[in-house]
Amino acid sequence: MDTNNKQRNLDLRYLRMARIWAENSYCKRRQVGALVVKDKMIISDGFNGTPSGFENECEDDTNMTKPYVLHAEANAITKLARSSNNSDGSTLYVTAAPCIECSKLIIQAGIKRVVYAEKYRLEDGPDLLRRAGVEVIYLNPDEE
Repeated sequence: MDTNNKQRNLDLRYLRMARIWAENSYCKRRQVGALVVKDKMIISDGFNGTPSGFENECEDDTNMTKPYVLHAEANAITKLARSSNNSDGSTLYVTAAPCIECSKLIIQAGIKRVVYAEKYRLEDGPDLLRRAGVEVIYLNPDEE
């Protein structure tokens, strides 16, 4: 098996794990999961949801997402700040394309690769990442 195929299989495996992690989210509209991997080790994880200590309800009475809900990527990156790990040169696996706000965090965290499974109507997040020299890969496990 060549190196590219081996990496692709690893990428698909981590994306499937991120999907399972997304099941921890209490959000009804959309559940998103993220893993940060460095040297073949998961160093952080996250899913979308409210900040620690808040009620576990992401949507208001009109089914709109509350403005303080954190995205999976933001949760995974901020979780690193409370650990002894750092994300320099790591890969972020996320079940949905990162938004522009999360993309800024990804760049600042030193993450060098982003692999995502679902496209979003806006491409500004992935575009910003590419502009910053981050390798961005769309890979949907359902299409494999």
